[in-house]
Amino acid sequence: MKKLKVGIAGYGIVGIRRRKFIDLHPSLQTVAVCDMKFKGTGKTEDHGAKVYDNYKDLLKEDLDILFVCLTNDIAPEVTIAGLNKGLHVFCEKPPGKDLKDIHNVIQVEKIHPDLKLMYGFNHRYHDSIKKAFEIVKTKELGRIINLRGVYGKSKIISFESDWRTKRAIAGGGILLDQGIHMVDLIRMFVGDFEQIHSFVDNGFWNHDVEDNAYALMKTKSGIVAFLHSTATQWRHRFNLEISLEKGSIILSGILSGSKSYGAETITVAYANHEANGSGDPLEVTTRYNEDNSWRDEVNYFADCIVKNKKIEQGSSEEAFKTMELVYRIYCSDKVWKEKYNLTDKI
Repeated sequence: MKKLKVGIAGYGIVGIRRRKFIDLHPSLQTVAVCDMKFKGTGKTEDHGAKVYDNYKDLLKEDLDILFVCLTNDIAPEVTIAGLNKGLHVFCEKPPGKDLKDIHNVIQVEKIHPDLKLMYGFNHRYHDSIKKAFEIVKTKELGRIINLRGVYGKSKIISFESDWRTKRAIAGGGILLDQGIHMVDLIRMFVGDFEQIHSFVDNGFWNHDVEDNAYALMKTKSGIVAFLHSTATQWRHRFNLEISLEKGSIILSGILSGSKSYGAETITVAYANHEANGSGDPLEVTTRYNEDNSWRDEVNYFADCIVKNKKIEQGSSEEAFKTMELVYRIYCSDKVWKEKYNLTDKI
């Protein structure tokens, strides 16, 4: 079978990581990449792939698929360019700086119904999270009552780059950059929210993007979720607790490139096994030592292309709803909304 030719726009840490699993897939092959770091180097290839210093030259290549691993300000533009070139497109989260960005992409996507567009919400593919979703879906522990999620790191600047602190490039701070993963997971478990109360603040790092966001949210059916997205969590932390009628699920730690979020575990507590009502139920903890999420996400995208299957996980519709919830959290804090003239409308 002839391999599908892949181009990668943005060849930093994430782009390089994506390439590893693209090239491991039997139906894909990276043939070209672009990144500003190649400008003036005279370099013409990287491990067999042609290199460019801008996406317009990259798109002159004969490609089938485009992976977009760029900053939030330009990612929508390049995604649209890829679709208009007739390419299937995979774009990293977030889908842009604001709701208008993802809305504009969707309008172009509608013109090309034969093309696949997927957004990279990598956390959905972690083994612990897939297991938790499986438990919730089977209803063996009954319906969800509430969720509590904390996702934080020690600063906004990461990957030796400061663009995440610049509103003109990033569009938002820790909530849009990292907390969006937790927002997406909470939505995956319980759907959309009717009521939101939030506090958003940049009082510690004093950038023009937030370093803390706190949200209390309630669905139409009465499920309540609490979210804290933070850049003042001095020990990196990922924790999502899901309380259900017959027990609970605790997701703690996430395997990442930095290995700084601790062991990735899922702890399932069974309330119906509680000893004499002591509040100390039977718990079963499973630890995951291998991160296959990047591989599995690339494989899912490739499978949808090769077999012409609809994108379910990471669709533009899901990306829009997750982005919309992020902006509803921003705008629920009236002071923050007015300070940066934000809107949760198109």
